[in-house]
Amino acid sequence: MPTRPDSPRQPSLFDAPDAAAPAADAIDPAGEALPTPPAPEAAPLPLPGFLAAPEPSPADAASAADAGAPAAAPARARAAKPPLWARLLGWLLDPWLKLELEPEAPGEYDDGRLVCYVLEDYGLSNALILERACREAGLPPPLQPIPGDPLGRKRAYVALSRRHANALQALGLVPGPEHRTHSGSLARLLEAHRKDPALDVALVPVSIFVGQAPNRSSGWFSVLFSENWTLVGRFRRLMAILLNGRDTLVQFAPPVSLREIVAEGLEPERTVRKLSRVLRTHFRRVREVVVGPDLSTRRMLVDKVLAADPVREAIADQARRDKSTHDAAWQKAHAYAYEIAADYSHPVVRSASFLLNGVWNRIYRGVLVHHLDKFKQAAPGYEVVYVPSHRSHMDYLLLSYLLYTHGIVPPHIFAGINLNLPVVGTLLRKGGAFFARRSFKGNALYSAVFREYMAQLVAGGYSIEYFIEGGRSRTGRLLPPKAGSLAMTVRAYLRQPSRPVLFQPVYIGYEKLMEGRSYLDELSGKPKEKESIWQLLLGIPKVLRSNFGQVVVNFGEPIRLDDVLQAHAGWDGKPVPEDEKPAWLSDTIDELAQAIQVNVNRAADVNPINLLALAMLSTPRHAMGEADLLAQIALAQTLLADVPYAEHVTVTPHTPQQIIAHGEEIGTLSRTPHPLGDVLSVDGEAAVLLSYFRNNVLHLFTASAWIAVCFLNNRRMGRAQLQRLGRALYPFLQGELFLPWDEDGFAERIDRTLEVFVREGLLQRVGDDDGGIYQRNAGQTDEVFRLRAHGHALQQAFERYYIAISVLVKNGPGKLSAGELESLCQLAAQRLALLYANTAPEFFDKGLFRGFIQKLRELKLVWADGNGKLAFDERLNGWAKDARVVLGRELRHTIEKISPDSTRTTGEQPALPAEPPGPSQASGDAS
Repeated sequence: MPTRPDSPRQPSLFDAPDAAAPAADAIDPAGEALPTPPAPEAAPLPLPGFLAAPEPSPADAASAADAGAPAAAPARARAAKPPLWARLLGWLLDPWLKLELEPEAPGEYDDGRLVCYVLEDYGLSNALILERACREAGLPPPLQPIPGDPLGRKRAYVALSRRHANALQALGLVPGPEHRTHSGSLARLLEAHRKDPALDVALVPVSIFVGQAPNRSSGWFSVLFSENWTLVGRFRRLMAILLNGRDTLVQFAPPVSLREIVAEGLEPERTVRKLSRVLRTHFRRVREVVVGPDLSTRRMLVDKVLAADPVREAIADQARRDKSTHDAAWQKAHAYAYEIAADYSHPVVRSASFLLNGVWNRIYRGVLVHHLDKFKQAAPGYEVVYVPSHRSHMDYLLLSYLLYTHGIVPPHIFAGINLNLPVVGTLLRKGGAFFARRSFKGNALYSAVFREYMAQLVAGGYSIEYFIEGGRSRTGRLLPPKAGSLAMTVRAYLRQPSRPVLFQPVYIGYEKLMEGRSYLDELSGKPKEKESIWQLLLGIPKVLRSNFGQVVVNFGEPIRLDDVLQAHAGWDGKPVPEDEKPAWLSDTIDELAQAIQVNVNRAADVNPINLLALAMLSTPRHAMGEADLLAQIALAQTLLADVPYAEHVTVTPHTPQQIIAHGEEIGTLSRTPHPLGDVLSVDGEAAVLLSYFRNNVLHLFTASAWIAVCFLNNRRMGRAQLQRLGRALYPFLQGELFLPWDEDGFAERIDRTLEVFVREGLLQRVGDDDGGIYQRNAGQTDEVFRLRAHGHALQQAFERYYIAISVLVKNGPGKLSAGELESLCQLAAQRLALLYANTAPEFFDKGLFRGFIQKLRELKLVWADGNGKLAFDERLNGWAKDARVVLGRELRHTIEKISPDSTRTTGEQPALPAEPPGPSQASGDAS
């Protein structure tokens, strides 16, 4: 699958710090750009950066090394041969190993002192790999004893823990500890330093990883036997070496002076515990850099959730309400927690990545990723919350897959309980999904358990992904955000602000949707079908036979929660108790939700289907001559290039001719040959689906479409009038399309777009009054056609606005509530669509009317009276008068005629009094 190649030395979301920087204090190591302070009471263990590699997991019970030549000096040690058994086993192992050393020249750590290596676990394979790595690096051999053999093991390496002594212990069938808490050899080495003041051994931590990044795995078995956080036995370790041994990484950390540690003067037992703890922390951080945090901790998280005070209180309340025992209420909470919790599995994720690679190659013509490197630079040190657009069930699979194959730990995904299907739900749970019911109402215990689970994820540093739209968009527009998951995240952070939170907006753009058929049915009024395992299985063959074009994943500008809290709330960084709700919290969460949606739109991708949709849906029959279509696509590309929307927006590099060819290839366009020029068209059902892709990018053309709409019914207009009307209408467009500018910024874009239209010959500047007078051609010229086609998509938004004003004024102040107005507006829009014009499916979307009414209330153009009814004054008539400049007389009359009266079944009288045409209308024509 073609993707952008990974940037060098960016293997992971949380890269290790620079070799000169101390180890991070958090669970995940800090990135190279942002080194963090050392852990408390930790000996200096700098964590050098290194290229990505998969999970470490050394294997078997150790074997003691035979005696070797003394190593009084490094040169002599390097000249000595390893024991015979090591040479024989190494000869057998060498063909299966290819080592990558990090740093590239670990010999720089050899400063002449005696060296003792530290491994995370004992194991024969680890000893042999370490011996070969030291030989290649020119370091003292680990299988020769330190002079005087202070370890008492006839070797120069120790390990922090030992694996199970036998298979019965590994299976838990006989008692016995899984790990030793610290190495006895380490204690003996420290004691030797106390007895001999001249002894100074450098302790060098060494991490060994068998197998490299998942996108380099060569086959199914390589994936199955890749390493993870789980301890493995001899057979699995052997298979890992045979299958993945040629992708083995050996990472040497800078040495730690045991003399300096002993000089701290702590008690012997405390010194051993401290050094062991520091080393374990180091190895854990190295492992987290490679494979991410240990996410396979379902039981641990559930225990933490149930032990939290809010959940314990909720359990007690539940027991009182049910008049049951505390144990029964606890069991219910326990069941809720297991219903919710993810059960992350590295083997399942790696296996899924292997399978999905083939699926993507089969159904997509490519998956492109943009701005991932910028995200990697910003992310280290942060708890990352991915907030992508939601248009398909493929969204979370694609995003998790791309993150994983680019060396970033996949997030825990907030999923609806409807996806917890047999088999499928288990696989999603193993991939990091945690499930939520559609509503928490009436179930305080479930709500408490879920909120605490989210809080534990945030506090634990786990990356999270959720869709703040709540569900998949059926119209292609971003949906108004639902701030429930966002509020839980913010409250969890305020409760325990241990690690800063970074929200990462992600735009996912498709050329064809797998759910296209079901979306079409839902847009036509059919109820949404409930997901089922059989529906999924029966749909797989059809999906695999289809061509869904190209997918683009754009990472937008990240949002730091601390910045938002400081800007909107003046938060001082102190924890906020769970039971305290600051007055600023609700407004801050709303502002954050809006900012996320704005940044998603600022990372949009304009693909060939988006451009075809903008052009083809602008004509009544959804057909266009090839020359006209080429010109319309070229106009859109020119506007995107000359008046750019945002730096994260990406645009297809294809020419208009290539775009048309691509549309025919994937079945979007149909070509009808004709002697006077071929005609390209879209059939009825395809046109409804094509409106989805037009709506994906409609926000990018707001200013240009606004100007085009103004000139639909006015031949001549002044620049100042265009800006004044644009400023008046902009708040409504901003709320609907999540636009990033203020009114002045929108006015500035109008100016820049006017310059492009003049250069393209669509408008002419014919005077200097009113800031400049602009005029379009008369009649039906090509330029007029292009201008009208470009404004078509936005015109329906203004028609909706006028419907709402017309219904409100016809019924009068104090007659309708907001909900009643929404319903009447929807009926009027449906009737207009049935009687007079083809409209996009979202034309009569009640949610869009709701947003418009809410914006009217925010601007104080309407307000609720004492009875909850909407009141207004003469300013609304002034606003409606401005709408007359944009909408033609016939269309206005039609809207006024069909606008329903709450006391009548149909409305026949005009909603607004007739007025003589304004100056701009008198100077224009209807052509």
